[in-house]
Amino acid sequence: MIISVSRRTDIPAFYSDWFFNRLKEGYVYVRNPFNRKQVSKINLNPEVVDCFVFWTKDPLPMMKRLDELKDYCYYFQFTLTPYRRDIETNIRKKRDIIKTFKQLSNIIGKEKVIWRYDPIFINEFYNKEYHYEWFERFAYELSNYTEKCVISFIDLYKKTLRNTKHLNIEELKDEDIFQIAEKFSSVAQKYNIKIETCSESIDLTQYGIKKGKCINDKLISRILGCQLDVKKDNTQREVCGCVKSIDIGEYNTCKHNCLYCYANFNYKQVDEKYKKHLRNSPLLVGELYGDEKITVREMKSIKCDNNGHMEQLKLDI
Repeated sequence: MIISVSRRTDIPAFYSDWFFNRLKEGYVYVRNPFNRKQVSKINLNPEVVDCFVFWTKDPLPMMKRLDELKDYCYYFQFTLTPYRRDIETNIRKKRDIIKTFKQLSNIIGKEKVIWRYDPIFINEFYNKEYHYEWFERFAYELSNYTEKCVISFIDLYKKTLRNTKHLNIEELKDEDIFQIAEKFSSVAQKYNIKIETCSESIDLTQYGIKKGKCINDKLISRILGCQLDVKKDNTQREVCGCVKSIDIGEYNTCKHNCLYCYANFNYKQVDEKYKKHLRNSPLLVGELYGDEKITVREMKSIKCDNNGHMEQLKLDI
């Protein structure tokens, strides 16, 4: 099984001690985002966890402990964007994040560090020219430290409109997207970086940009050195290309407080949940109340043997 760590929050940046404690214990509890009384128990045994996919803007807090992942396959989705602290209110300086990106790449290999430049939005200050300049700066810096850049264009969900209303974000027309895609593509080719989109319906293949998979079975197969048997994740949006995974994060727990974020939009709730976090708890936030129904999630490897057959190993804990 593939474990997503996490679309919902930045576990590497803020909860890495908790994560490594869960590896030692061999399991994690995950609350249903829509029903706190429903809790899943997820096995973290390396025999059934085929890959961890880490999503982060700053993995520095877990860098010194990567050796604890020696029994696991993993890679990082590493977001690096040009926004200032008026947008990304709790991110370290760009030069320091770039340094961390390079260090991580040197440790685990550039194929395992995917650069994310998303979401892309434009307004009076963060206009197209601003993005062109910064995309090339980043591409220059990261050209020897990554193979791929994932881009997406902002979706203004109802729950994030309150936080972004004052930004006067412009509606992106297809013409705008085509212009950005063409410019980014030419820059990426210059620095030998492949671009893919994340959850975008628009066709950018004319610029050499294909639709991507952030939870990517082909990359995981490459890292593991074997074929996989895994289907598209039908719990994600139709335009999302990701394959099935289990996410162990929780919404409204990320302290980066980026204004555009759809997963962490209530800053008061973020602060309250962060205060309840216990590094030794099986839950990311707080502890069990005692009235929950805990369901053991069936886990099985998605790796195929040399003959292309599924490995039948299953573990329940």
